[in-house]
Amino acid sequence: MKVILVNGSPHEKGCTYTALKEVASALEQEGIETDIFWIGTKAIAGCIACHGCAKTGRCVFHDKVNEFLELAPVYDGYIFGSPVHWAAAGGAITSFMDRVFYTAVCSGQKTFYLKPAAAVVSARRAGTTAAFEQLNKYFMLMQMPVVASQYWNMVHGVNAEEVKQDLEGLQTMRTLGRNMAFLLRCKEAGLQAGVALPQQETPVFTNFIRS
Repeated sequence: MKVILVNGSPHEKGCTYTALKEVASALEQEGIETDIFWIGTKAIAGCIACHGCAKTGRCVFHDKVNEFLELAPVYDGYIFGSPVHWAAAGGAITSFMDRVFYTAVCSGQKTFYLKPAAAVVSARRAGTTAAFEQLNKYFMLMQMPVVASQYWNMVHGVNAEEVKQDLEGLQTMRTLGRNMAFLLRCKEAGLQAGVALPQQETPVFTNFIRS
């Protein structure tokens, strides 16, 4: 089994990476393969709702989003990490996740369906819970089980060295990794035992304004 951890920080080896690395180490100790995917520092455009992805399964903008979409199907779980900017997730990771999941929805892909996911946030001091809640909403809309830890998945520090001193935050990351591994094994065992996936209905879309 494999989990991909998305580093949504402009700093490749900064605070967010340090948190994700701690999760990855715990996953690997549980026998789960991991990869860290950095979204980089180049501009990531926001979704323009052109619906081009509905035809091709890929976004019309050629950047890290399509690179991730090519990789995503082979993974069994996903963790998205973001720094806290103005009490919210960073702009780049927000645009990234908007387009990744909108592409999956519009093209009818089942890449993320019922695969466990988690968010990790990093801040100097405050704004963590607001950013954490923002990221978790993606998973709920995509029918992805949200993996919990012993506390909200956050670390504190102004740089990587300070994050390494946040002992409770790092322990929360390790617990998250072990919980993710447990849920992945439970899902695998259930499918092998013949537990069927839930029955799905044809989606119904109701607008509040009728013509």
